[in-house]
Amino acid sequence: MTANDVTRAEIEDFLFHEAALLDEWRLDDWLGLLTDDAAYYVPSNDAPESDHRTALFTIADDSRRIHARVKRLKDTEAHAEFPHSRTRRMIANVRITERDGEELTIAANFTIYRYRRGAPLRLYVGRYVYRLRITGDGLRIAERRAILDPTELGALGAVSFIL
Repeated sequence: MTANDVTRAEIEDFLFHEAALLDEWRLDDWLGLLTDDAAYYVPSNDAPESDHRTALFTIADDSRRIHARVKRLKDTEAHAEFPHSRTRRMIANVRITERDGEELTIAANFTIYRYRRGAPLRLYVGRYVYRLRITGDGLRIAERRAILDPTELGALGAVSFIL
């Protein structure tokens, strides 16, 4: 199978499945969607197209750091997310922007509603840019970039969950 064989509907199903895993805090299952060399980025909102090697990012995790992040989030001593926030993700406007051999670049808009005990409802709006790779196990996330739209992040509070 090549990138040319993958349909937008298959990409949407994959992204919807990923959103459900994250909303249900099934983080180990979510890790199973990643390639061994996966990266997770949240760039600063004043330079969303920048490179994580030359600019300050809110999150710039390689595979090792992604796994460490998940381990911390699952720890009952991690008070920033225990008990876990309740989130509900809406994924829309999914587009395949590039096909190259066994990789696809995907863009999609997101809205995440976050409910946290003792805190007001938080709304996170932005866009995802994914690099998906076709593997023997199906589509896998090689790179996941969450680009937030708000110009002022302070009102959103700590982003202690996976966007």
